[in-house]
Formats: sequence, structure tokens, C-alpha cells
Amino acid sequence: MFWKIVGIVVLVWAGFALLGALLDHLFGFIVLGAVLFGGWMLYKAVTGSGRSDDITRV
Repeated sequence: MFWKIVGIVVLVWAGFALLGALLDHLFGFIVLGAVLFGGWMLYKAVTGSGRSDDITRV
């Protein structure tokens, strides 16, 4: 039972370490994607393009 708990703790720790490393290295791309998507949605909202689409349609 003890080794199961230790194994689970090690797996959770390794998962958080991997997730942290990925987010640390990909944070710039995530921010860039969010800014570009926000700018595109703002452009679509301002131009209007004559159609009455809801915001969920791309």
C-alpha cells in the first residue's frame, strides 16, 4: 500500500513538472495566439460585414 501511494505521488509530481515545463516554453505562443484571436474577433465585431452571425460561428 505504501508503494502505491509513493508511485501515485511520483506520477503526479512528474505530470506537474512536465506541464510546468511545457507551459513555461509555450507561454509566448499561447499569448500570441490569444492576442491574434482577440484581434480577429474585434475586427469581425467592428466591421459587421452585414451578416447577423453569432459570435460562435467562425
